[in-house]
Amino acid sequence: MTNTNITNFRKDIYKLLENTIKYNETINISTKDGNAIVLSEEDYNNLIETLYISSIPKLKEEIIKRKNSSNDNFVKEDEVDW
Repeated sequence: MTNTNITNFRKDIYKLLENTIKYNETINISTKDGNAIVLSEEDYNNLIETLYISSIPKLKEEIIKRKNSSNDNFVKEDEVDW
């Protein structure tokens, strides 16, 4: 995470945003009224998806259960009629 103040953010906005987009480098911008976070669209979408999945009751436990179960009940990809 990159930490900067609002003055330096304004000065280096292009470079900071480029690093955020290319390398998913989150930016923490401090101001006199508090802090703001800038993150890439990819990170934002991942965060929203994680929150959505976490909001579904018992889904997390089901995912973990299925992850740890055997693959014997699955159909192999080459056996699927697409």
